[in-house]
Amino acid sequence: MSRVGRKPIEVPSDVDVQVSGSVITVKGPKGTLTRELHPDMSVRLENSQLLVERPSDSKLHRSLHGTTRSVVSNMVEGVTKGYEKTLELVGVGYRAAKSGDKVTLSLGFSHPVEVVPLVGLELDVPANNRVVVKGIDKQLVGVFAAQIRDLRKPEPYKGKGIRYENEVVRRKVGKTGKK
Repeated sequence: MSRVGRKPIEVPSDVDVQVSGSVITVKGPKGTLTRELHPDMSVRLENSQLLVERPSDSKLHRSLHGTTRSVVSNMVEGVTKGYEKTLELVGVGYRAAKSGDKVTLSLGFSHPVEVVPLVGLELDVPANNRVVVKGIDKQLVGVFAAQIRDLRKPEPYKGKGIRYENEVVRRKVGKTGKK
């Protein structure tokens, strides 16, 4: 049996969970998340704990068990605490500026790049070389941060580009001159 899938999910007192068929809705102080789960997986609420159960020990159901539990757990954590990813801009002249809800990035192109947050996300610029993506949906935060990073991936020679906070960029040695 899945060790992750077997663990119950603690539901805080300020979170409301509704399960109807394969659709689960989680409401909390930060917002509401709704997700349709695989129809074979069942989620039930039992004295402030969510339990994820699978119908059989087939390979598909075993693989879905832990995944479903993690998705539901991330929903509960998202509506209580929220998620955030921090991106760093490394390079001479690489900077970010916030105007309204948009963020304008100078990334060494001939034009500035404007980034508009998706619905349910918030962009913050604590310093001119940092961008923070915040939201309650873990998947959405991760996908949007990856889209911003794809605008200028870190290159291996000088390390310039957009990287996640604490990301280690493998550096390469450049060309050597003739002797």
